[in-house]
Amino acid sequence: MAPALRIGCVKYLNAQPLIYGWPGEVVFAHPAALCQQLSDGELDVALVSSFEFLRNPIYTIVDGVAVASAGPVYSVFLAHTEPLDHTEQIVLDPASKTSVNLLRCLLAERHLRPRLVSTKPSREEPTTGRAQLMIGDQAIAFRQRAAGKLRFWDLGAAWRETTGFPFVFAIWLIRPEVRDPEEIAERLRAVRDENLRTIDTVIAAQPNFSADFCSFYFRDCLRFEFAETEKAGLLRFGVLCEKHGILPLKPAPLRLA
Repeated sequence: MAPALRIGCVKYLNAQPLIYGWPGEVVFAHPAALCQQLSDGELDVALVSSFEFLRNPIYTIVDGVAVASAGPVYSVFLAHTEPLDHTEQIVLDPASKTSVNLLRCLLAERHLRPRLVSTKPSREEPTTGRAQLMIGDQAIAFRQRAAGKLRFWDLGAAWRETTGFPFVFAIWLIRPEVRDPEEIAERLRAVRDENLRTIDTVIAAQPNFSADFCSFYFRDCLRFEFAETEKAGLLRFGVLCEKHGILPLKPAPLRLA
């Protein structure tokens, strides 16, 4: 009997249409923790930050499935009080290397050079001259709480304005030694397809956010495809990471299942 598939998934609302109803045990964690577990061989497959593939392209990508946006994503943003060119310091959220390096690319493309500080994100509002990168569910709650008080630079919208492409935040990666990646990919695509077909059921199952917000978030902010435009967006991210000294090598070709 084959051992059970060790599968991990980011613990954010944005992943629910890709994992809800999966018939087995799932490890839920922050993106950086999952990337480490996948890299260490503690997981067979995981929905993780897209930067993990660019950093270490040993994995097979599940074709057709991603967490992406083609404009404002709502849950990945810079909260700030002053114009960006007056911002002196940005507090980074170390939980996601993808969002941190997306921010680095966007700042560099605009020739902005604030001081970047990596620390545990605060629930407090940023003070004058400071800004804070926020991601995931706590970012959603913060944005709802601070609406009208702060400026929010949505990184999904900024990426689209800068490149013209969607941005891919997370993808399913399968370790190279795992057998039958095509069969695993088919199962993950089937879960996504069923959840999008019955998205109101997924929405009703979310305990931490209202149904109205989940409907807006899933339908208007996110896209769950990894089609040609998303692939081009991911490769463009790799090119900009190389351009700005974040990655040393040119992006690897995508290995798909």
